[in-house]
Amino acid sequence: MDFELSEEQKMIQSLAHDFVNEQLKPLERDILGRAADLSDARTCLPKEKEAELVKMVREMGLWGVGVPEELGGAGLDALGVCLVEEELAQTVVPFNSGDVTPILFDCSAEQREKFLQPALDYQKKPYLALMESDGSADPSGIKMKAEKSGKNYLLNGKKLSLSRAGDDYFAVVFAGTHSGITCFLVDKDTAGFSVSGGGERTGWLARAKEPVSLLFEKCRVPVENILGEEGKAFHLGSKWLPLRRVVRGARCVGVARRLLDEATLQAQSLETFGQPVIKRTSIQAALADIAMNINAARLMVYEAAWNSDTGKSIRHKAAMVKLYTTQMVQTVADRVAHIFNGPPYIEGLPMERLCRRALESGAVELTLERQRSIIAGDILKGLKV
Repeated sequence: MDFELSEEQKMIQSLAHDFVNEQLKPLERDILGRAADLSDARTCLPKEKEAELVKMVREMGLWGVGVPEELGGAGLDALGVCLVEEELAQTVVPFNSGDVTPILFDCSAEQREKFLQPALDYQKKPYLALMESDGSADPSGIKMKAEKSGKNYLLNGKKLSLSRAGDDYFAVVFAGTHSGITCFLVDKDTAGFSVSGGGERTGWLARAKEPVSLLFEKCRVPVENILGEEGKAFHLGSKWLPLRRVVRGARCVGVARRLLDEATLQAQSLETFGQPVIKRTSIQAALADIAMNINAARLMVYEAAWNSDTGKSIRHKAAMVKLYTTQMVQTVADRVAHIFNGPPYIEGLPMERLCRRALESGAVELTLERQRSIIAGDILKGLKV
């Protein structure tokens, strides 16, 4: 077995690493706030600065790393995408390298021009509207309905989206039709479609993401704006879903790596009763546990990505990656709390945002139960682990 990255993969990893350290991390104070009361904390970068960073990443050839070349992206292999995402996750600066939901990969030629390409070019923000107004994201509990009316569908209801707000946008809406759950692409200026909330938050409010509220009142959407086939919304992007779980695992590894870096600095600099805390056995054990968990998680991510690149099915491995890495990053946050001798949620430090991000991943317990079901089901079918 060869665990060595290729020269090309090392170059990709190095490019992403340098970009994060030289361009993104110096901007963390702008996001976290410089004022004593952190009243100037932000949820996103100024548009001018973001446009400058996007230009840099495009010139590096790392824009749209997870988007196939034929759709306008960089088309990196699975391991390459994981390497980039792992590096990007090591900063609190909200920046992605042209990440587009794979649901849009199923756009028709006309839909690609109107929706996918503008989303990839950062001209339009896609609002993924799966979550109901009560905050439920359970696919089996979709309440919004779409009724056929001639060559159109009438959408009525309210959705929430955790997507970032933008001046120009469209919604990717999941609604019930007579043949099942159908996905619709609803452009900004469609009559009966309105949006509220989701704007940039400052001060202490910047710590939590405000959802975008999407209201549909007799919203008339043409048949040609159905994404994929009617009644088969949950087949969209299905072939990409296992890899997305692996990429999410890579992001968890990235967050955990930054937490380890910050915890190490804390352990080396803090003294109690005249003695450096790093000399305490419990602190050394905490650092060792963090490093061990990160290493195990990284190996799981890289193996699953490598299997994907060699054409093997990763459905089972992807479920294990998502389950393990989510639990791993929560464990790391707990160990970091011990090293900081209390919850490391000190406002104004990268630790706060990173730990909140790590622990927020625990709010997807329903999703994790699905991963457990996949793993157990495969075991019962005789799959050898």
